[in-house]
Amino acid sequence: MHIRDILAEGETTISFEFFPPKTAGSTEVLFDTIVELEPCAPSFVSVTYGAGGSTHDLTHDLVVRLRTTTSLDPIPHLTCVGHSERDISEILQRYAEAGVSNLLALRGDAPRGGSSFGGAFAHASDLVRAIREFQGHPDARGFGIGVAGFPEGHPDTPNRLVEMDHLRAKVDAGADYICTQLFFDNRDFYDFRERCELAGVRVPILAGIMPVTSLGGMKRMAELASGARFPARLLKALARAGGDAEAVQRVGIHYATEQCADLLHHGVAGLHFYTLNQSSATRRIYENLGLRGQVATQ
Repeated sequence: MHIRDILAEGETTISFEFFPPKTAGSTEVLFDTIVELEPCAPSFVSVTYGAGGSTHDLTHDLVVRLRTTTSLDPIPHLTCVGHSERDISEILQRYAEAGVSNLLALRGDAPRGGSSFGGAFAHASDLVRAIREFQGHPDARGFGIGVAGFPEGHPDTPNRLVEMDHLRAKVDAGADYICTQLFFDNRDFYDFRERCELAGVRVPILAGIMPVTSLGGMKRMAELASGARFPARLLKALARAGGDAEAVQRVGIHYATEQCADLLHHGVAGLHFYTLNQSSATRRIYENLGLRGQVATQ
């Protein structure tokens, strides 16, 4: 289903993110997770893309399997880094032939040891433009396109005014919606949403949610998110858990549930859960919120 049609329905979207496993065994574990999450009837699911396009084939294969063996609507990530114009054209053609309707266009991370973001696609807006101009999709509207947003600020753009210029460029190039990086303080999201409005960026903004489920995971989360800010209220609650693994998970799920409930109350366009290929925390938050299938805006 084209993302424009999904968003036009006017209901709050719920979506999940998976990453492509690298072994047959971990692939089957992921599909056990998917079996548990499929009854939640998400609006769509996204599939990540490794640094420098390192998981290109794995991403494609997982997307095709999701399309052909589940009821889920997969949206593959696609990045600028490591690709020529010909590469991107060939990737888009493969997805079009596979019946994929939507993509999430990202600048992406350089592979280890690499530092260049030049070439044909120096910015995510260049990739968005190439996808929008692609002529080989059977849907006359072409691909639906999502882009990333950063409520806490883009790690490579400390100037928040310039950051908003870059986001506006992606939307002007043809993006249909924004999916944010994870965050833990909703005030950052509301401020980001207001700044988008002021900058004339008026596409739906989906909030990225990743519950804390372990202390080690929280540290890795901070690294992956380039310094995610953990509010003192969350840190105090985790400290009271005293290192008990189950208590830490309960705290993280409770905090994420409250965070999501507040976002729904304030009319968020969608909630996008970074699942880390696990189902337990996402399912419990889903149940805590009383969500069943599609979500009505609260």
